[in-house]
Amino acid sequence: MLFMTVFTYEPGARDEVIHRRVEKGAMIPKGMKLLGEWSHVGSGRVFRLIDVEDPAALPEVTMPWTDIGNLDVYPVMEVETI
Repeated sequence: MLFMTVFTYEPGARDEVIHRRVEKGAMIPKGMKLLGEWSHVGSGRVFRLIDVEDPAALPEVTMPWTDIGNLDVYPVMEVETI
């Protein structure tokens, strides 16, 4: 199942976000696959597309970030383009 996560953080947390991402990597547990990650240029927002075998495992990928920002998780599906 596909999920889009949207992580938003305040400008003051930028250095900690970068440090944590570099130090700990993507933090994607077994049973999940990171399909893409995008940073909104000029703002404190990161988008990730994750393929998850068991949605009950989503807290493993979201909880490590909740102390420095807000995380929204949306189930998504691919739409055929015309």
